[in-house]
Amino acid sequence: MTTHDEHPSAGPAENGGLPDPRSVIEDTDWAALNHAYGPAHDTPLRLCQLLDEDPEVQAGALGMLDMSVLHQESLYSATPSAALYVAAILDDPRTLAQHENYFPWDDRPRPLRAALLEWLGQIADSAAYGETTGADDGNAPGVSDAVRAVRGTLHTAVSAHLSAPDPTVRAAALAAASALLQAPDLAGRITGTARHLRRLLTESTDRRERAATVLTIGSWGEDTTGWLADPDPAVRACAALAPGCIGNGRATQVILHALLEPAAVDAWFREPTTADPWVEDPLPQIDGRLRYALLSAAVERANDFDELLPVAMASVPFCSNLTVADDWARCSPRHSRPATARMPTSCRPSTAISVRSPTGVCAGDTPTSSRPGCETSAFPRTGMPSRCCWGGPAERCHAQSVRRQGLRKRSTP
Repeated sequence: MTTHDEHPSAGPAENGGLPDPRSVIEDTDWAALNHAYGPAHDTPLRLCQLLDEDPEVQAGALGMLDMSVLHQESLYSATPSAALYVAAILDDPRTLAQHENYFPWDDRPRPLRAALLEWLGQIADSAAYGETTGADDGNAPGVSDAVRAVRGTLHTAVSAHLSAPDPTVRAAALAAASALLQAPDLAGRITGTARHLRRLLTESTDRRERAATVLTIGSWGEDTTGWLADPDPAVRACAALAPGCIGNGRATQVILHALLEPAAVDAWFREPTTADPWVEDPLPQIDGRLRYALLSAAVERANDFDELLPVAMASVPFCSNLTVADDWARCSPRHSRPATARMPTSCRPSTAISVRSPTGVCAGDTPTSSRPGCETSAFPRTGMPSRCCWGGPAERCHAQSVRRQGLRKRSTP
């Protein structure tokens, strides 16, 4: 990737000078501001400690700031000034200090700069909550608007690190930029940011980075069809997920083809699981595993159930009672709309799971032995029937058919 030093103002951010860090500290009436624990008179010290020579002090300072000015994702009157200070010091060489525990719950070794970018992204996410829906964000009156007012400056600082030499910094900058560009008043910066990211994609060879970038560009409504022919199947699939590819037959075929090999899809990336929820961050714009997002897209976009059937059958061995809502239930005819809606009335399933393989064998008919813990009590929760197509209890039928692969839906800690 291109180094940040070669492009000190890389990225599409519009001109808008960053504040001087010292001025933010000296010109702000911190005693008049509040954080989660009362008056914010201690916040300047924590901010200055971010530039301490000792990484332990830096980590402690960021942890305290997170607990005070972004406590449980809430915003406070001290949050805008703290965010501006952090944005202003991102270029300071001292933020390159490595530490393995910048947050108490996160032991990933990385530079402080990456952790600060991630923190700014979390502030942007909180500020975006309820902005377009009118939902109550729970913050004090005027606080969210004050944070929203500084997002342009934060984007200016963040976008300069989209081409940083350190991959963890680039990833954090991408996530923060994406969060900031949720702002309606920053919509004019999307095209320029996407153009910059497209240039960076030509230089990156990292699968996860390329997929994350394509997912982000697609989430902005930008064209991703150029990547439907990418040599990497993971990048092709991520490009096909873009909202702009809905109705694109080629994109639908990319998704359906990928899902014929569920094990390969699950092996593309290290993703959080119940067994190891912290193994890696989720991919951007993806809620849960990538395979589940692809399944949802396949169900929505398939022309008819015959087109979806091979995918449904390929998914069966990967289903368990803990994942049924995310894999098999998505592919059952009862959930396959609009595909099911286009079936003749006489062919639509009513009280039975009638999905069968080309040989006519029901997904619940395979004569494998029953396994403890594989009961499908989740069926009714997902809207699936309690009896299988042969009239037997679906719990027994399903328990005999599923080959558990140790995959589990990621639970939120």
